[in-house]
Amino acid sequence: MSKGFFNVPKAKNEPVLNYLPGSTERMELKKQLEIFRSMEMDIPMFIGGEEVRTGKKVAIAPPHDIKHILGYYHQGDETHVYRAIDAALNAQKKWSEMAWEQRASIFLKAADLIAGPYRQKLNAATMLGQSKNPFQAEIDSACEMIDFLRFNVQYMTQIYSDQPESSPGVWNRMEYRPLEGFVFALTPFNFTSIAGNLPSAPAMLGNVVVWKPSKTAVYSAHILMEVFKEAGVPDGVINLVFASGPAMARVVFDHPDFAGFHFTGSTEVFQSIWKAIGDNIQKYKSYPRVVGETGGKDFIFAHKSCDTKAVATALTRGAFEYQGQKCSAVSRAYLPASKWPEIRQYLKDDLDDMRMGPPEDFRNFFNAVIDEASFDKLASEIDLARKSPDAEVIFGGGCDKSVGYFIEPTVILAKDPMYRTMQEELFGPVLTLFIYDDQKLDETLDLLDKTSIYALTGAVFAQDRYAIEKITKRLENAAGNFYINDKPTGAVVGQQPFGGARGSGTNDKAGSLLNLIRWVNPRTIKENFVPPYDYRYPFMSEA
Repeated sequence: MSKGFFNVPKAKNEPVLNYLPGSTERMELKKQLEIFRSMEMDIPMFIGGEEVRTGKKVAIAPPHDIKHILGYYHQGDETHVYRAIDAALNAQKKWSEMAWEQRASIFLKAADLIAGPYRQKLNAATMLGQSKNPFQAEIDSACEMIDFLRFNVQYMTQIYSDQPESSPGVWNRMEYRPLEGFVFALTPFNFTSIAGNLPSAPAMLGNVVVWKPSKTAVYSAHILMEVFKEAGVPDGVINLVFASGPAMARVVFDHPDFAGFHFTGSTEVFQSIWKAIGDNIQKYKSYPRVVGETGGKDFIFAHKSCDTKAVATALTRGAFEYQGQKCSAVSRAYLPASKWPEIRQYLKDDLDDMRMGPPEDFRNFFNAVIDEASFDKLASEIDLARKSPDAEVIFGGGCDKSVGYFIEPTVILAKDPMYRTMQEELFGPVLTLFIYDDQKLDETLDLLDKTSIYALTGAVFAQDRYAIEKITKRLENAAGNFYINDKPTGAVVGQQPFGGARGSGTNDKAGSLLNLIRWVNPRTIKENFVPPYDYRYPFMSEA
């Protein structure tokens, strides 16, 4: 039985390793890449602690080397979704009653496992399965995942310690229970850390979870599940299922014990799921918590006082790191006409120098997009831009899927500020620029704010502090994460809590207490030490 008020280790951001030539981490990562490439992994579902294999195998290939087989995962169906929900509900009572510090210990151990023996396994799986270069894998699957686990434990203690005031003769206290039912976590391909955070954050608060990863990130999800199991997450608390999206939806959103939804993905999917939840609302025991981070049409706005080299570097990194497949990636920019020639030259120099190829070659900055559907969509948009009188492809645009899904970093110059690639999320290495008249600052800010349905990330570049203040205020609703003289990607847990509003989600800020508090169901308890024995109040006296 717990005796004591416990202080967890203070969370600190995990240091990012550099993978310099000759470094230990570089050699370890290259060795792990060789190991994974030399084997075919057999990946089961995990339901109630049991490894479930259906025999319906789906091949996994690196997006940059589509003829190579990394392994196979076992496809599930609706029966496995029912089994996963049952397993979660069977584990619920015991898990929810476990002392909070024991739950904290499990996830702190998971963080240390990733920081140590699993670091290069998780990085290598992310590099091969999702085509990320070593640095992008390191900041994601290692550092951000570790940060999520450690900071979330700290946020959990902050939530539990937030208690109400008490009056004389009364003790008021707040109890933070898990939700009554199970949480469904639907996770994306682009960040291994998000795939790990979406099921682990609710579980940390005593919830039980059914987890469906993206089919293009099963490889790294399997390693995460190995970490959770070794860290001591009990059977049934997190259940990993590989059923199709429609099969999951038919079962999960029709179940009376559905209590919460943790999501990162497209706006269209999120809206359709929200509608399904609304249509079934009368079936549930309680109103489900719905937390979603969705799309973005993230921007850079440069003022005439900007540092042009800084703007160009932010465009290069912000638009083309991880092939533009970040929710926060720059996909549109508004540049002043007076500075455009300088920015264009710097941008051209960067793109001319940039290497594209497989992530196993550490000299490559740029790798493949995630799958054929994404490749085809992006190639089609580039082709449309080439033919449009309202746009011009000024850099890149090459597409080749003979070996892997490679699309060159592409820059489109929009003659019409409402051209389709200024409005629509493409989720790939396509950046669209609009060059505005320096004298039309206010008009262009209005244009930026109304062009897109999204409001995830954005940045302003300026040296004029009056301009910075003005633009920051004018665009206060245009981005949930706003940056001044920096690219709008790379939010760090504990430093820049992440999320946006409008069409970009519920803005519950992953990497902060605001997200964790959505997974508790508070109960207020009032204890009266000396209860009254007379129903009458003093005001009722005659004199």
